[in-house]
Amino acid sequence: MVDETQLAESKSIHRRTGKTFYYATRLLPERVREATYVLYAFFRVADEVVDNPEGMSPSEQRERLAEIRRQALGEEPTDDPVLSAFCELRETHDIPVEEVEVFIDAMMADIDTDRYETYEDLEVYMRGSASAVGVMMTIIMDTDDENTAVPHARKLGEAFQLTNFLRDVREDIVDLDRIYLPRETLRTYDADPGDIENLRFTDEVGDAIRHELRRAERLYREGVAGIKYLPRDCQLPVLTAAVLYAEHHRLIREQDYDTVSEQPSLSTLRKLSLIVRTRWHWMRHGDPETVFTKVSAVRMAEDRGPMARPKDPLPMH
Repeated sequence: MVDETQLAESKSIHRRTGKTFYYATRLLPERVREATYVLYAFFRVADEVVDNPEGMSPSEQRERLAEIRRQALGEEPTDDPVLSAFCELRETHDIPVEEVEVFIDAMMADIDTDRYETYEDLEVYMRGSASAVGVMMTIIMDTDDENTAVPHARKLGEAFQLTNFLRDVREDIVDLDRIYLPRETLRTYDADPGDIENLRFTDEVGDAIRHELRRAERLYREGVAGIKYLPRDCQLPVLTAAVLYAEHHRLIREQDYDTVSEQPSLSTLRKLSLIVRTRWHWMRHGDPETVFTKVSAVRMAEDRGPMARPKDPLPMH
């Protein structure tokens, strides 16, 4: 049983590092909310090994991640409250070992990989860094139709991750020397990676970002279509998370796709407004896809060509 100390540490990490997701997590029923704090904290503990290595060499980072893997799977003891809590959670909810393995493998990849040749290459990475997260979340929600819900959860996890990549183009190159825009996408639009590396925004880079933004929006459509397969008391929180993440797309469009010069950020007021609007439409319609269409920056139907300029953003009511 996860104790109060483990839960407090997990919640603190979640609140400090997952500001967008934290708002939606607070809407979850208690049986899922506390488990989500533990899950998110576990993800952050592993992620920090590669994003904030604090003087560790690549070989030391790999050894630390291997240690985290063993402790998360209960193969060796740990006094880390987050890893102890996650190990208990994994056993209680019967989270597949494979999901833990692919997540840690993705963190390992971040040590040596800072560029991706194709979207398929990036997709392999997101299988661990994002899809596995969606799978674990679906499992702890204890849905009656897991086989149907999980594929959609994978897509929604990828959508969130891709949104983060597009929002954080500047931060990723400045802090981590990483570019998550696939080289093939950059070549398609004659965009020079050197411009991103030197923090120069060009129309060509903007075209590449717009291309990947539309790809992310297709993932949102697939992911949101599966929210109805989750337990009823979990649908609104997951839908709210989707609305909040997708709102970054509105901000990116408002910046003319320039996330090289400035990272867009959702204000607290804007988040609260979206939460209220989502809840209001949920009480009125009760259908995830309908509500997402009415509130989010992503439409559920795609009816424009891949390079067409998006319509004006929806107004904030």
